Amino acid sequence: MCAQRVEDYLRNEKKFSNISLNFAMETLQFETEEEYSKEKLVQELQKVEPDVSLEELKEESTENSGDIFRIFLGVILFLMSFIVPDILKPLLIVCSYVVLILKTLKKAYYNLRTKTLNENSLIVISAIGAYLIGKSSEGFMVLFLYEIGKILESKAIEKSRKSISDLMDLQVPSAYLKKGNSYIEVSPEDVRVGSTILVKKGEKIPIDGTLLEDVTEIDAKSLTGESTYQIKEKGELLLSGTINMKDAIHIKTTKKYEDSTASRILNLMEHASSQKAKSETFVSKGAAIYTPIVIILAILVGLILPIFTTATYQTSVYHALLFLVVSCPCSIAISVPLAYFTGIGVLSKKGILVKGSVYLDKLRWIKKIVFDKTGTLTTGDFHVSKILPVGETKEEDILFYMALGESFSNHPLAKAITSSNKRPLPLKEVTQFKEETGKGLSYIYHDKKIKVGNAKYVKVNQIIDETVLYLSINDKYQGALVLEDTVKSDAKKTISSLKKKKIETFMFTGDKREVADKIGKKIGIEHIQAELLPQEKYEALENLLQDKSYTAFVGDGINDSPALRRSDIGISMGGIGSSAAIEASDVVLMEDHPSKILEALQISSFVHHIIVENLVFSLGIKLGTLIFSLFDLVTMWQAVFADVGVTILTILNTLRILKSKTNQP
Repeated sequence: MCAQRVEDYLRNEKKFSNISLNFAMETLQFETEEEYSKEKLVQELQKVEPDVSLEELKEESTENSGDIFRIFLGVILFLMSFIVPDILKPLLIVCSYVVLILKTLKKAYYNLRTKTLNENSLIVISAIGAYLIGKSSEGFMVLFLYEIGKILESKAIEKSRKSISDLMDLQVPSAYLKKGNSYIEVSPEDVRVGSTILVKKGEKIPIDGTLLEDVTEIDAKSLTGESTYQIKEKGELLLSGTINMKDAIHIKTTKKYEDSTASRILNLMEHASSQKAKSETFVSKGAAIYTPIVIILAILVGLILPIFTTATYQTSVYHALLFLVVSCPCSIAISVPLAYFTGIGVLSKKGILVKGSVYLDKLRWIKKIVFDKTGTLTTGDFHVSKILPVGETKEEDILFYMALGESFSNHPLAKAITSSNKRPLPLKEVTQFKEETGKGLSYIYHDKKIKVGNAKYVKVNQIIDETVLYLSINDKYQGALVLEDTVKSDAKKTISSLKKKKIETFMFTGDKREVADKIGKKIGIEHIQAELLPQEKYEALENLLQDKSYTAFVGDGINDSPALRRSDIGISMGGIGSSAAIEASDVVLMEDHPSKILEALQISSFVHHIIVENLVFSLGIKLGTLIFSLFDLVTMWQAVFADVGVTILTILNTLRILKSKTNQP
């Protein structure tokens, strides 16, 4: 891969830093303090890879059509050598060689200048060597099949690349900004927070914002992988990258373009390739020393074989050339990173963002998963389940007084209480409102001192083992209100499926022990730690990590950030609206479905399975070909198949990941 060679070169140059290879687009990002014009930069990079070009300068590629013409010309010249007089035959053969070998020879030359040996060097040596020992036809077949293989390889990789890059087509080139009674077309980067933009039917939303119309339908497939449309009502958040499917709507922007969901996701995916799995890193580093070793071994074969056998030096050189061709590492060097990249892309289509192949690889090793409760296994949308009045106090009065106070609060339970109340709330008549974090609130209404909060704050001896708020009027206990969280629809089946995979499940929550036990029993989690502060949750996770088994933590990405960072794999649940989720976690689930974790585990295992298949198949064919060559059962063109043919087959096998289907629990 040319991008990989350029990356390796830049990493060895001190003047370049923060180097990141994007396999998806075969581009590189790096920083340097030196001044570089586009021309100077291209010249610098072409020292390593003559075909390199800058992304913004790259036009529609015609490389394949040029290569096909060159191969066709080479074949015609070679075939003509069989029908022309003997005096012209060597000239036509040499011309056919030159036509086919020139591009590879140029690459090999540039590689040698940077003290690098790779498959280009092996092919050049093999073809020229075959010609020199009188095997011109086989030398030509080496070049011909290698060139054909490169075209097929390029097509296969491009198919994978296009399939994945299409998934991340979230950017919108322009936005319609409202100015008075008219609209102007501007770049999304120029739209300020709080501006109003117009999004027509069928268009992507360019920037995160709230809906100003009464209702619309949104296609969020590009973000979440869900095919059904989402109904959005006035005031609800609309995310950039999603598509408006009804009439034109107006959106009030809530973020800058660079902070919007689509921009953050694109940035995440662009840098995903920088976090490489151990196997990918091993292949990358191993390729640098592999080729020189192969050349040394081939030389030894050529020199030593006549000493210990009856083979002539011409025969031993031929065996050495076969060794060079068979030993080309293309199939391994390409198929491993391609498999990881494809797996990351497939998961992104399903609404699962993985920050790099190292994390995709780690997913298959998970033996324990720790879940936060609220917002992870439960929806976090509480509802009033019971009202417990004391004495002659009426249920509607308890709800009224609590809702009146909670109208001034930002507490997560406030919305559940105020939405359940049906009586008008005279907010202007409330005075001396005061809220104490973690305890409750108080206010004055019609000369009555109202307190709403936990038992200690309201001074109640009665303790109810649920999520409860207590009410007192003039320091007299009036009753309580019980709230209940809703378990997510797929939580129970997800936990059951994880158990079948022999993965231990845990719940760490700051909620009451009784509430946590009730939720745990409902969904099947047995290992529960409740009433934990964020620091205690972190310490509990630390203790769990002591046995060295891979442990994932699943949380909302904000309060759980320390635990997300400390775990082997941090998974943020439904974190598309939270910058903290993307920053703290290694895997971001774009929806609030725990079952997405099962999809991630399944794809991770399948990618590993494909990589193992490719390695076993590639190494097996190469080793078998080498053994058969010792008995003169293999010719040069068969050796080329063991290289180029195997490379194409491993790439096609890798493309199975694009068609992989995950089973919901």
